[in-house]
Formats: sequence, C-alpha cells, structure tokens
Amino acid sequence: MKPIFQRSPTLTLRLLFFSALSVSLMTLEQHNDDIHLLRTQLNHLVYPLQYLVNLPTRGANWAGEAFSSHSRLIAENRKLKNNQLILQSQLQKLELLEAENERLQNLLSSAKRVKQRVLIAEMLAVDMDPYRQNILIDKGSNHDVYVGQPIIDAHGIMGQIIRVSSNSSTALLISDPSHSIPVRVVRNGLRSIATGIGQADQIKLNFIPGNGDIEVGDVLVSSGLGGRFPVDFPVATVSRVRRPAGKPFATVFAQPAAELDRSHEILLVWQDDAPAVPDSSEPAPAQSQQQPWPSIDSLALQLVQSLPDVR
Repeated sequence: MKPIFQRSPTLTLRLLFFSALSVSLMTLEQHNDDIHLLRTQLNHLVYPLQYLVNLPTRGANWAGEAFSSHSRLIAENRKLKNNQLILQSQLQKLELLEAENERLQNLLSSAKRVKQRVLIAEMLAVDMDPYRQNILIDKGSNHDVYVGQPIIDAHGIMGQIIRVSSNSSTALLISDPSHSIPVRVVRNGLRSIATGIGQADQIKLNFIPGNGDIEVGDVLVSSGLGGRFPVDFPVATVSRVRRPAGKPFATVFAQPAAELDRSHEILLVWQDDAPAVPDSSEPAPAQSQQQPWPSIDSLALQLVQSLPDVR
C-alpha cells in the first residue's frame, strides 16, 4: 500500500544544510571577531523592529499595572476614609465622655460644699419660653423627692421642685417670672430678693435702696431667709445697676451662676427640715395644690424689716 504522506528528501537536505551552517557560524564566531561585530551590527538594525513588535505587549502590561494600581489606590483610599470616620466617631465619643466627666467632677465639687444629703438627677425635658422656665428630671417620689426641694448644679442654685410623680419631677428655675429667692451681697451683706424675668441669662433684684451699696460684679449668694435654699450658695453676679432719679429703689440685674440653659445633670438637695416621705399605704396629699416657694410679699416683708433705715 502506498503511503499517503511521503517525506520529501529536499526537507532532509535542507535540515542538514542549515544545521551544518549553524555549527560553522558558531565555530567562526568563536575564532573570528569580524563575525561577532557583524552580529552586533545586525542586532542594532533589528532592535527597532523588535521594539515595535514588543510595544503592544508592553503597552498592555503597563495598562494592566496602571489599572491595578488605580484600583488598589481607590480601595486603599476608601479604607482610609472608613477608618477616618471610625476614628472621628471614637474621638467625638471620647470628647463627649471627657466633657461629661468634667461636668460630673464639677458637680461632685459642688456637692462637697453642701452639708446636706444630695442626689444626682438628669434632665429629661426643658421648657424655656419667656413665661415658663421649667425642667423635667428623672427622679421622683420613689427617690424621696419632695415639693419645694432645692436643686443646684456645679455653679449655683437652679431652682426648686414644684411637681412630683413616681419617677420624675418638674422643677421651677430661678429665671421663671414667678420665682423669687432671697439673696445677699457677699461683699457687704446687703440683702435683696432675686426674681426671674423669663431669661436664662438674667434675673432682677428687688428692693435695693437707691443709695444701696451694690456694684457691677458683686457676687450674690442665698441668704437663707425663708428656709428654702442652702445658705451662702452662689446665685448670681450683678451685671447692671441703674439708679433712676427720684425713685426709692435701684434697678439691678444679675447673671445667674447656674448654667440654666446648659446643665445636663443637677443635684437634688435635702434640707434638714425636709418633709417625711408618706407611707405607701396612705394616699399622698395633692402636692399640686401646695405653693412650694414663699410668696414675694412674705419675702419682701422679711427683707424690709431687716433693712437699715435709709432716711
């Protein structure tokens, strides 16, 4: 049977010829420098063609590396942004904790100045319109809170409790127009009554004689008249004094020492004459019917009786 594919003798001869030629050229290159120089020149001539042939491959490799680097940079940038957000959140939380710790430290320092029993409470709600300056706190009758109980913050007297429920209470601030507190000037003992005017940063002093010795910057503390508030606790600092001609009393305004519109934690103070907590088996009296603070008339009467004759 005749084979389909036959090996051509010409191909065999060609293979033998080129093999012999290769061996001859390698032998000549080892013993002849001209052949080596010729090969070098041929390499220089062929290099541009090799560069052009390799250019698409090199371009593809460069594009791949660039795309990979760009994607890696985008991923790293996204990771860094996420880490930055996490760190910023942690930093803000740390700053809040530091601020809260500072407030509590100040509150603790304030508690040390009060000899009576105290309890920390937190604000739940704030009502600061011009006609009503109230706050709601998270302590009530279950914590022995009572109507008329004074409240303070780290800087001074804030007000007093006016309504009590089981687990919360409402306090009237000293800035409320219906609130009055007897005070005295630390510098000379001059007495007055501080009344709210519906502004958290300002209260008014009543019954200061026109020639009374009071100046801007004078510190006011609670005088103890009425027995409601702890004695000699900061109330306000005189901020403005006017002496209208022909008027028997000066017009005096003061800035409250307590941070009425900024405090988050307060101290409840138990006075020595605090009312006893009613037994749970007996109905509690209707506290909303009681007036928790002395009337301004009674305070004024006590104050006027204590004033020196200015005639």
